[in-house]
Amino acid sequence: MTIKTEKTDGTTTVSLTGRLDTITAPELEAKLGEILDGTNELIFDFTALDYVSSAGLRTLLSAQKKIQGNGTMKLRNLNENVLEIMEVTGFSSIMTIE
Repeated sequence: MTIKTEKTDGTTTVSLTGRLDTITAPELEAKLGEILDGTNELIFDFTALDYVSSAGLRTLLSAQKKIQGNGTMKLRNLNENVLEIMEVTGFSSIMTIE
């Protein structure tokens, strides 16, 4: 997985490429620990994300909990497979998907 971040005026966009799974989730979690300070809006761009496992979902849930109260989190550009995973697991009802 490749992680690209861009921070502008309190908005941090995290673009993921590849698979967010058991192997790559810890890398994302570590990166989020570095960038969440000063972030009011966290946007995940999933244009190039192919798959999310339960470990990836836990990382996303953790990010949402960390930013709550200080800002918002949004998931954007989900492909059919990733969107289906969000719907089947119920994450589509607890996360903002655009």
